[in-house]
Amino acid sequence: MDKSEILAVLGDSRALLTGHFKLSSGLHARNYVQCALVQQYPVRLAKLCGALAEKWRDSGVTAVVGPAMGGIVLAYELARHLNARGLFMERGASGAFEFRRGFEVFDDDRVLVAEDVVTTGKSVREVLDRLVDTGAHVVGVTSLVCRNPDVDFGTEYRALIDLDIPAWDPETCPLCAEGVPLTKPGSRPDRKDGGTA
Repeated sequence: MDKSEILAVLGDSRALLTGHFKLSSGLHARNYVQCALVQQYPVRLAKLCGALAEKWRDSGVTAVVGPAMGGIVLAYELARHLNARGLFMERGASGAFEFRRGFEVFDDDRVLVAEDVVTTGKSVREVLDRLVDTGAHVVGVTSLVCRNPDVDFGTEYRALIDLDIPAWDPETCPLCAEGVPLTKPGSRPDRKDGGTA
């Protein structure tokens, strides 16, 4: 798929939003990518994941692990295209990512970590740290959308599409200065202390 085809799928799914958004990182942005809106259309998601899987076809991936929530459906669909197992990590009682529900990776697994959108990469890094703790062999990280071309996971990273979406600290946000109402999309609610989970 070329960039225009990918953007068409995201656009048709209403996954590219415009407004004033508070990101999970605490930064503000004019645009937001809500990949969950693509994931409600199995045929569209299969098309995107099929193209993304081609980037990893020769990597011998045996397990795809996604962070909950954004990586659950994506990990499953990528695993289907790669003939691998699809797993996810979720936050436990301590707030840290962990395998639950009987999921585990084995010594001979070649693990691909999958996320829907990468901005700061915080959730992916947490999952990577947990996988390293288990001794897993991570072959790389992948995402549908990369919003940060400078992100470094210390391993191979391949995204289906790179989108240049500027983000600002709240103190320097031009949208705040203009008085544009702020929306907090995504799956991480604000903490009572004003930060993000």
